[in-house]
Amino acid sequence: MRDLVEGKRRWSSPPKAEEAKQGFRGWNERGYLPHRDEPGLTQFVTFRLADSFPESLHSEWEHLWKIEDDLQRRTELEAYLDRGRGDCLLRRPEIAKLVEEAVRFFQGQRYELRAWVVMPNHVHTLFKVDTTPMAEILASWKKHTAQTANRLLKRRGEFWQADYWDTFMRDSGHELETRRYIESNPAKAGLVLDPKAWPWSSARFRDEHGVLKL
Repeated sequence: MRDLVEGKRRWSSPPKAEEAKQGFRGWNERGYLPHRDEPGLTQFVTFRLADSFPESLHSEWEHLWKIEDDLQRRTELEAYLDRGRGDCLLRRPEIAKLVEEAVRFFQGQRYELRAWVVMPNHVHTLFKVDTTPMAEILASWKKHTAQTANRLLKRRGEFWQADYWDTFMRDSGHELETRRYIESNPAKAGLVLDPKAWPWSSARFRDEHGVLKL
């Protein structure tokens, strides 16, 4: 993995000193996939609840992490998330609302939000990074919502799984495909028939031309 990341660093532009000071990491790895963290990239990020892969159901999902093809592994892991394992605390309207409000809070300031959906045990977001690094954005969302959700639910302990999955958009076609995937997720998971009927998604804010109206 480190060799792969080093290869990508060699052919891409080296990170600017100012970007590094801001916390951007350029091409990097967190032990399993190469990641690209730079200003101006549009990122598809998934983060999930701590119990979305329950240890009691280890035999259901253990083999998924061993799939060698990166795209196939992520596709099957996300399909497993759609099965709604764990306590699915994001089903609760007050918690889903909390998370959606956090994702939307710094829209137009720290990032440009392109799409999102809050599912029962995970969240998909699509946003264009400005001057705030992706890791900082995710840390802010997760810290605030975990503390508030635990207080509302009168619980303690880990709320979110520590890491997240991220993929930068290669071009406009890739972004459109990803946006449709995000907003159709509730219908694909059998939670609603019409994606616009899901109350915690950007789909309900799109006009007849597909333009997001926030």
